[in-house]
This record gives sequence, C-alpha cells and structure tokens, in this order.
Amino acid sequence: MQNIVLENLILIDIETVPQHPDFDLLNDEWKQLWQEKTQRSLPDFTSPAEFYPQRAGVMAEFAKIICISMGYFTKQGNALQLRLKSFYGDDEKVLLKSFVTVLNQVETKNNKWSFAGHNIKEFDIPFICRRLLVNSLPIPPYLDFQNMKPWDTNMVDTFQYWRFGDYKNYTSLKLLAAAMGVPSPKDDIDGSMVADVYWKEKNLDRIVTYCQKDVVTTGNIILRFKNMELLKEEQVVIVK
Repeated sequence: MQNIVLENLILIDIETVPQHPDFDLLNDEWKQLWQEKTQRSLPDFTSPAEFYPQRAGVMAEFAKIICISMGYFTKQGNALQLRLKSFYGDDEKVLLKSFVTVLNQVETKNNKWSFAGHNIKEFDIPFICRRLLVNSLPIPPYLDFQNMKPWDTNMVDTFQYWRFGDYKNYTSLKLLAAAMGVPSPKDDIDGSMVADVYWKEKNLDRIVTYCQKDVVTTGNIILRFKNMELLKEEQVVIVK
C-alpha cells in the first residue's frame, strides 16, 4: 500500500436493490428461477417469498444497480482533497453508460489508474460487469478481469489488504473503520435498509448520500493504511 499513488485511485461503491419490491411481482418463470437459485441457502422456516427481499438485492440476476459513487484524490496546493461524483437513477442502463463514459475519459488521461474500494474484488466489480452484460453493454478492457493475469488486475481492495493472506473471515467496512479509528459512515441507513428506502420511501437521494459516505470511509481507511492523516470535512468535495 505504501507504494500506491493516491492520485491514481478511483474509489467506488455501489448500491443495489431487487428488481421488484416484492416476490409476488415476479412472473412464474422468475419465481421458479428464484426458488432454484436459493434452495440450498434458504434459512429454516423461511419461504422463498420471504427470502426474496432479504437477498435478491445482492444477486446480480435478480437485482439492479441504482447508484455508483466514485471518488478520486487530488492535490490543492499542499492539501489533499477527495472529490466525489455519483451516477444514480431508476434506469440502470443510463447509469452504467454514464459511469463507463467517465472511466473512458480517465483512461485516456491516465492509464495507470486503479479501482479502489472495500470488497470490490468479490462484489462491486463482478456485479457491475454482470449488469453491463444484462443491459447489452460492452465490458471495457479495464473491467475485463476474466482475461487478465492476477498481477495485471487494477484493483486496490481494502478488504483484501486487511486479510493479509487470511481467508477465514469477512470484515465489513463498518468494522474495519472502527478498528482503524475511522469515523463510521453508518449514521443514517445501512445496507439492509437500502431496498426499503428505494422501493417504499422512494428516497434515492438518501441512498446516494449513504453511498458517498462509504467512499469517503474507504478513502480514509486507505490513508490509515498509508499512515496519513484522515480527511477533514472541508477536504471532501461533491462534484455534480
């Protein structure tokens, strides 16, 4: 981590929800597919219909992305700044196109950049790639990790860094932040509430704010890994 250049990082976090607010809104084919997908992981005394709102949002076949927040470090004089930009909306295809367009612009200016985030290797990046394919959108070369050698993948994953080669346990962003003395971002909602906030409250702005806070937290964790000072509030700038 000490050799990583902060200005070469694109921090990302995504928020996902089930494609439908309720299991009963699926057609018969998709109800059957859901039952087949979850039959081995279904908790005792829980029906497939009850399990749908609990888990569908993290399964790319049954979910959609409603927000991608990205952050990038810049220097303003001697001061470090984290700038945030979010892509969000009900139309996932439009959201993904906008996200990829900005990444393409980054790629033309700096081909040494890397994705950064928490658990992006196992969740965010694969999820984005799957949803690109579902929406009939091409996967850009910098996201085509299937055809890259492990040492060529451009990802800085704080979850993987914290493992230090130990693959027995999962550490959440919230827990890692607390362990490293980074202010927790979970002061409004948590991941289990996103679907209800989206489908019932219809408050996408609230979800975007939550997503952006996760990016800031990840940025601060990276700074802690590098033994640098945490960001102050005035060092975080939201770009529209």
